[in-house]
Amino acid sequence: MAKRWQQRPPGSTWGDWGEDDELGRINLLTSEKVLQGVREVREGRTFSLSLPLDLPGGSALNQRRYPPILRPTEDLQHKQDVFYNVVARESISKHYIDVWSDDVVTLWLQYSTQWDALAHQGAEFDADGDGVPEAVYYNGYRAGDDIVGPKEDAKGDGSGSLSFARHLGLEHMAAHGVQGRGVLIDLRHHLGDDWQPVNLKTLQEIMAADKVVVEPGDMLLLHTGFATQVMEWGGNPDASRIQAMHSYLDGDDPALLEWIADSGISALVADNYAVEGWAARKPEPHTLLPIHHLCLFKLGVPLGELWYLNDLAAWLRENERSRFLLTAPPLRLPGTQGSPLTPVATV
Repeated sequence: MAKRWQQRPPGSTWGDWGEDDELGRINLLTSEKVLQGVREVREGRTFSLSLPLDLPGGSALNQRRYPPILRPTEDLQHKQDVFYNVVARESISKHYIDVWSDDVVTLWLQYSTQWDALAHQGAEFDADGDGVPEAVYYNGYRAGDDIVGPKEDAKGDGSGSLSFARHLGLEHMAAHGVQGRGVLIDLRHHLGDDWQPVNLKTLQEIMAADKVVVEPGDMLLLHTGFATQVMEWGGNPDASRIQAMHSYLDGDDPALLEWIADSGISALVADNYAVEGWAARKPEPHTLLPIHHLCLFKLGVPLGELWYLNDLAAWLRENERSRFLLTAPPLRLPGTQGSPLTPVATV
């Protein structure tokens, strides 16, 4: 029993990999799982699964997230720096002129193609078993102690508010390495571009039609066409459409939630905004994002969002395949609750 909790949520994996585990089902990406992915490589062809990180453009998709701000470092500004190097060779002085470039970026880590960390969403749950719910995250890590922010910087050094994960940050996932077998389900091919929920029945019908098999430890990817439309907009998204387009997983379907838990997948990825849609309003307290709650809080399954899957999906369908080697580590930046990445599929 972990020291941080006396009871764990029903159906959760808390403690399954030890009381201090910060990886969740990424633990299932074993050497054998990597080899399974490698065995899917037949052509040696690679696909980048990332949008340009300045897409979707603007803030219509999320008013708290903005495009990256890229600028040169203050000491360079793309100016020529002249260096004189006297070389004692036959008493001849040589004059070298170098032009340097260096830059810095302000980056909203979950603006574009991203991983959601296990620190991204927690819940109020009675982990202490005393009848009083606490704000906790996966494996009982505590809000305010293990996951902090936002709060004012107590150092007073002008750095502003602080928000960071002392535990469950994506640096652990990066250090472990994220490589194994990816499996793609092509929702768009069967459902088109209409905004619609996908329950377990529909998902399994599509899997059966395309002979898709998902096994424990696989990383599951869902192609809806959302990121394809984002790419086509070229940084100028239609604000009237971007919030409601293409298919998404139905988090209000209990059978679908049970299937995700039972499947043993190590990661869940989609090319849309949040994998799922907003849950319907209910009178009692509930989560707005049931799949986030299940995956990040209970199971320890990281979520990938806004991945670009169009070209990979087209190639897999043309070649009657659904499996590939997936390499997708987040940035090894300590304390992050989300991270951009450039995932690569090799077929």
